[in-house]
Amino acid sequence: MAANVVPLRSKAQAGEQQWLSPEQVCERVPGMTIDRLKDMRKRGVGPKYYKPTLKTVTYSSRDIDTWVESTVVTTREQS
Repeated sequence: MAANVVPLRSKAQAGEQQWLSPEQVCERVPGMTIDRLKDMRKRGVGPKYYKPTLKTVTYSSRDIDTWVESTVVTTREQS
């Protein structure tokens, strides 16, 4: 009899916290690269990030969305 394997979480529910790797952040933010993210961390700018271990960097999906939304530029026509 084959075991039925079901993932604990198939997809993040609306409003549920989602943790992203630097690679996933790059997929989510157009034009973002791993090197650019690394440079922003080094300079202390850019989105908030978390270091649960010495070699692990992770980002909150909410923090990424908030950071991107904070970079909005309004043109004179939109004012």
